[in-house]
Amino acid sequence: MKHFSFKALLTGAAIMAITATGAFAEVVFNRGNSADPESLDPHKTSTVYEANILRDLFTGLMAQDAKAEVIPGAAESYTVSADGKVYTFKMRANGKWSDGTPVTAHDFVYSWQRLVNKDTAAEYAYMLAPVVNAEAITKGEKKPEELGVKAVDDLTFEVTLNAPTPYFLEMLTHQATYAISKANVEKFGADFIKPGNLVSNGAYMLAEFVPNDHIKAVKNPNFYDAANVQIDTVNYIPTEDRSTAMKRLEAGELDSNDDIPTEQLTELKAKFGDQVRIGPYLGTYYYAFKVDKAPWDNVKLRHAISMAVDRDYLAEKVWQNTMVPAYSFVPPGITGYEAQPTEYAEKTQLDREDEAKKVLAELGYGPDKPLKMEIRYNTSENHKNTAVAIQEQLKPLGIEVSLVNTDTKTHYGLLEQKGDFDIARAGWIADYKDPANFLDLCKTGTGNNYASYSNADYDKLMAEAAKGGDDRMKKLQEAEALGVARDLCVVPLLFYSYHTIVSSKLSGWENNVMDVHPTRFIKKN
Repeated sequence: MKHFSFKALLTGAAIMAITATGAFAEVVFNRGNSADPESLDPHKTSTVYEANILRDLFTGLMAQDAKAEVIPGAAESYTVSADGKVYTFKMRANGKWSDGTPVTAHDFVYSWQRLVNKDTAAEYAYMLAPVVNAEAITKGEKKPEELGVKAVDDLTFEVTLNAPTPYFLEMLTHQATYAISKANVEKFGADFIKPGNLVSNGAYMLAEFVPNDHIKAVKNPNFYDAANVQIDTVNYIPTEDRSTAMKRLEAGELDSNDDIPTEQLTELKAKFGDQVRIGPYLGTYYYAFKVDKAPWDNVKLRHAISMAVDRDYLAEKVWQNTMVPAYSFVPPGITGYEAQPTEYAEKTQLDREDEAKKVLAELGYGPDKPLKMEIRYNTSENHKNTAVAIQEQLKPLGIEVSLVNTDTKTHYGLLEQKGDFDIARAGWIADYKDPANFLDLCKTGTGNNYASYSNADYDKLMAEAAKGGDDRMKKLQEAEALGVARDLCVVPLLFYSYHTIVSSKLSGWENNVMDVHPTRFIKKN
């Protein structure tokens, strides 16, 4: 049988016919994403909303597949020294930036030094704490050039750690560890993140950014696995108004959304069926007091307010059983770790409220001297309903609560800049499956330590845990018992579940506890 070239057989009319039937039509994924990013600079981001976008634009040394399992990324392979402290990564020979220039080990050296550089003021600088000299550099005690990384040659990147770090490879999937193009930054300065300027090494390239409307990314032809990327264009649509997002889903304007208004859960299940996805999510929904500000520097007062919050009501009524009451910061599901809850976790809600009233009276608060407290939260029906419920729960105790709502960018901007507040809503989703990822947030000086909590004994326990060894989990448990259960560096309220809607037109969206869904693995029918 003769072999004919399919291309040779296509006449002009045939090509027009195929195009008309959509065979060559652009595949567009309209992806609801809870908020606009504060930045698209990987070293200046901290939220899940930003991670969802950056995961498509960039690729770290390691990446995550559709099930959030760790796979090779910009590095095709690695070796580990016998003592577990030195990792040597071999970069992909065909690894390229979106402008066609090679991705090299030097890019990662430059980028990691930039991350820990005190001048960068990166919220996630502490992510590289396991690397030799990282913490000293972030404190300004050493120079960025002293970080324990080096380019052995263009395609060999070597990292030296302080101690064996079990979560190190998974950590390298996080956006803080991504490389950026030095030439790109030097050419455009702070504007390197703008459409038309940004050079990236992921499956997609930035095409448009219209605040409060959409971010458009298009397939990167220079991506090492471009042949297997099925979606041509992904539009990230900010959906702080979850109810409006549901209407857009029903109208076909969105293909997915990463959150739902939980008060509509029954209606949404009836309308969308198994397109509504709910399952365990490794994260904690919490409030943070500004503990360096009176009267919130009083730990007894913090506990009184914490005890008065009815978490069962929040989980069952506000979140429609899509969340679980939380009394520890570290959520369940991390192998080898036993979370350390507050001592009143096993008491009834009535007993907690009675104890809270006694403490408030002891501190001089009552009808003649009401305690005034402001709760700040970012835009979302779910966050608003949670804050309103807590406001009502605290009212009988003589606590006058006022609510302040701002958009997500403004809300987290205030927290990250250590601005003034009383108590604020926040959430932490695991960057990797290890308790330290949560407990690091209470270390002195950590960028995401919104509460400004500081305790030398806590820091010492975390430092001892960072050295590794058989007692590592025990040290982390002692740290949680001290910093969270005793001092309430954060006020855990609920353990997350993911609650998303995914169109039946999409395939490759695999449910997982990290709720990670890279667009490169998704197809649209």
